[in-house]
Amino acid sequence: MSLERAIMAFAGMMILLSLALTLWVNHNFVWLTVFVGANLTQSAYTGFCPAAMVLKKLGFKTEAQLATDG
Repeated sequence: MSLERAIMAFAGMMILLSLALTLWVNHNFVWLTVFVGANLTQSAYTGFCPAAMVLKKLGFKTEAQLATDG
């Protein structure tokens, strides 16, 4: 799995988790959903994504790296 797809999967799972927590635990968990959405938006404009840094350290490669590795 490429880094880009891992980030999308991670963000999607975090949104679903935060919505479930909002529904079943406490309504304030909606702020986690807001944070994930804001982080996705800012990373689209700036290219800075903390999750990407963590996933790179875990060994995920970008699609470009996977294409050149052959």
